[in-house]
Amino acid sequence: MLRRLVFLLLLLPMACIDPYQVEVPDGQQLLTVEGLIHTGPGPHAITLTRSDTYGSVFEGLVRPVTGATVVVRDNEGKIIFLTEGQEARGSYFTPSGFRAEIGKSYTLQIQTADGKVYTSLPERVESVPEIEDISIKTITVPVEGETTPRSGVQLISEINDPADQNNFYFWRLGPITHVLEARPDLFVDRETRTPAPKDCCFICYRTEVTGNQSLFIAVDDNFNGLSTRIPAAFIEDNSLRFVNKLRADLKQYAISQEAYRFLRLVKQQAEISGSIFDPPPATIRGNMISLDNPDEVVLGYFMAAGESTRRIYIDKSDLTFRQIPGTIPDDCRTVFGAVVDPPFDWNP
Repeated sequence: MLRRLVFLLLLLPMACIDPYQVEVPDGQQLLTVEGLIHTGPGPHAITLTRSDTYGSVFEGLVRPVTGATVVVRDNEGKIIFLTEGQEARGSYFTPSGFRAEIGKSYTLQIQTADGKVYTSLPERVESVPEIEDISIKTITVPVEGETTPRSGVQLISEINDPADQNNFYFWRLGPITHVLEARPDLFVDRETRTPAPKDCCFICYRTEVTGNQSLFIAVDDNFNGLSTRIPAAFIEDNSLRFVNKLRADLKQYAISQEAYRFLRLVKQQAEISGSIFDPPPATIRGNMISLDNPDEVVLGYFMAAGESTRRIYIDKSDLTFRQIPGTIPDDCRTVFGAVVDPPFDWNP
């Protein structure tokens, strides 16, 4: 017994290991600029964020850059001051009456709260052809291990491309509005777990910002001067959006060649499949530079473009495949963003 105790006491010093302190150098807090001004109605937004350093508790997150002075200057010297949003911190908005003008060039200038100054290269506003029509196509995507595929509606822009210039296109999807159907008569009291039907409300209207899950861009190298149809947006069927009618606004932009190249690189990197044959991800430089330190990496791109917008109403019968409609066993007004009255300009 005594021999065993002595053996254990000899092992104790060996079990105590001093922690090894690893010195991790601070990473860069990269400024990211995302903004687009155009010929359509405003206000237009410029969003400033900054990534956090490696090892920070906020690592992997982005934080808004607040308290900056943000202006847009045109090639004639006119300056437009942007105002930071009260609720959307880090987003700076043009005056409501501002619209970019075709043929003018615009430069974004930023001074952060700590005095650092950034500027963009000039971006020229090009004219954009009108969206002649919007057609739709139902898209289904198989899901591994699932019997029901993901699905949605692809919006296809029909345009007459002008022959006298090289056009670079970019599409964005505006907020969508759809009819929301609910079953308040199926409501069950959560405390007593007994049926407690409600009289209202069965029908609501919900507006939401979905955005595109991919970048939709095109160059007219293969259809210069021709009429063409180009996929321009995708709206996923989440089992609620297409139970009745849905309204979408498609925005078409004529961007610069440099902006197109930037978006194409972003799209290519975003669509990397993750195989060993894929190129390693790289930092994509935009058109923003630091006037204090030209070697500083600034992410994002400031764009100026001509805008064309067209609206489409989609009925559930227009889809060739729909998800099983979701059931809302409650007043439809309990769904975030849902209201009883349709928008004032609802006209399917």
